[in-house]
Amino acid sequence: MGHLNLPSSKRNARRYRLLDLVTAAFFGIVIIFFLLVFTPLGDSLAASGRQALLLSTADPWQRQRLVALVETGKQQTIEACSAEEVDHMPCEDPKRNSQLSREMNFYRERQCPSPAETPLCLIPPPEGYHVSVRWPESLHKIWHSNMPHNKIADRKGHQGWMKEEGMYFIFPGGGTMFPDGAEQYIDKLSQYIPLTGGVLRTALDMGCGVASFGGYLLNQGILTLSFAPRDSHKSQIQFALERGIPAMVAMLGTRRLPFPAFSFDLVHCSRCLVPFTAYNATYFIEVDRLLRPGGYLVISGPPVLWAKLDKEWADLQAVARALCYELKAVDGNTAIWKKPAGDSCLPNQNEFGLELCDESDDSSYAWYFKLKKCLSRTSSVKDDQVVGMIPKWPERLKKAPSRATLMKNGIDVFEADTRRWERRVAYYKKSLNLKLGTAAIRNVMDMNAFFGGFAAALNSDPVWVMNVVPPRKPSTLGVIYDRGLIGVYHDWCEPFSTYPRTYDLIHVTGIESLIKVPGSSKRRCNLVDLMVEMDRILRPEGTVVIRDSPEVIEKIGRIAHAVRWTAAIHEKEPESHAREKILVGTKNFWKLPSASH
Repeated sequence: MGHLNLPSSKRNARRYRLLDLVTAAFFGIVIIFFLLVFTPLGDSLAASGRQALLLSTADPWQRQRLVALVETGKQQTIEACSAEEVDHMPCEDPKRNSQLSREMNFYRERQCPSPAETPLCLIPPPEGYHVSVRWPESLHKIWHSNMPHNKIADRKGHQGWMKEEGMYFIFPGGGTMFPDGAEQYIDKLSQYIPLTGGVLRTALDMGCGVASFGGYLLNQGILTLSFAPRDSHKSQIQFALERGIPAMVAMLGTRRLPFPAFSFDLVHCSRCLVPFTAYNATYFIEVDRLLRPGGYLVISGPPVLWAKLDKEWADLQAVARALCYELKAVDGNTAIWKKPAGDSCLPNQNEFGLELCDESDDSSYAWYFKLKKCLSRTSSVKDDQVVGMIPKWPERLKKAPSRATLMKNGIDVFEADTRRWERRVAYYKKSLNLKLGTAAIRNVMDMNAFFGGFAAALNSDPVWVMNVVPPRKPSTLGVIYDRGLIGVYHDWCEPFSTYPRTYDLIHVTGIESLIKVPGSSKRRCNLVDLMVEMDRILRPEGTVVIRDSPEVIEKIGRIAHAVRWTAAIHEKEPESHAREKILVGTKNFWKLPSASH
């Protein structure tokens, strides 16, 4: 075989063609480089890439990479979610939860996705959103465009719940069982219950609708925490919070409600449709766990003297008798009971087989804790936890309750904490230019409340405070209720059970401790996800106050920029000896591009 010998002219032609291709490729790369760096095309492609990274939930590594970029300040801004997500609640997503079991309404309880399943983006406001109507005017009207959901107005308007009127939703103050208004209904209850004079302070309203009952009880000095599930009435809790009434999304299903034992002086159900005697009276037992000895239970509507529900009404009375509840009155379709001060009547013979829980049972543990079919013991309850013996409001606010002694030197710690927060709040108002004490701030959250000292120091302001106690922290939520405040257990590695844009001010001390394993430097989740969640529940133009070490605050400052807050770092109050700085952030009122034209 021989070799093929090409003429030299042909070899040179091939060489030059190859050189032309290399040269063309080089100049093509240079042109593309200039297009990407110096023209809008590059910005567009980069934005598309960031959005792809943002919405990539299938690849956890991609999400972790974005979190790392934000933490180090290399990712300048977290992208906005789509317009369809304006009311998104990660743990109460009807589409996601609809496939779950219907037994005991399990599918309507909290069902949180893992972070890897959640796009890392900022929830936008709806088109036409306005800064919320200020309290107390908001009790009676809110902007329609802030939550343009007409289902309740259409279905319940004739019962006085709410109605659309021009640019507003108007709230006449009615409800299904009190269509003539909550004030008249409250007047009726006051014939049988001491609603004035500070005897009662904390109340729980189950299945609250738009929370007019709790809103009007404020006139009596009673602080009501209203709850309802996310259901077919869509946004009833969102309406309550927009009105400035304490409320949260929750469902009495398979688990204990996230409150400690013996917290509420009054429990109210107005057509809440809770089957109290089902499952061997499991739901009545849960109500009993939450109600203070000597407290009052009010049930209006079914099954109280309700047509075709004679057996259910008889069963309800039988359960109450078995627990030695005193039936104070039956007024129309409203029944009122008083819980006994002790549990000496149990155990006794009853058709429901009700028994006391073991001595070892912690009746206050209530974070993802299955309902029990035994009664919480009151034998360990001290006199200062019994309605009628607990100090009246407002004296109870600053008096150290006996539950504080569950912590070493608890009384001294309580008193020192109260004084500390009085100093700190005075400094906040004087030196940090916060709007505390003005109509601009109504709904407040303390994410790491301890004994509720921050909330107590705000008592003279026109606010209410949701005090959050993480379940991995010392169990101090009972003390918060004893002093006449309200709150909830919540783990901040999960989203909170509320709608977007529901709080005017969020306060947190020791933010990094919320994501760490107690007693360890190991992180259970990350600050980026936590601050994106804070942004979700904060109203536009709302305020965030964060206290932590200088190193943590520096990191928080970088993330604050990424979530589009305007932030400033301040020194702590002069009296403090802690190694802390304070970040004050304001959520900017931004809109989706399509909503701004």
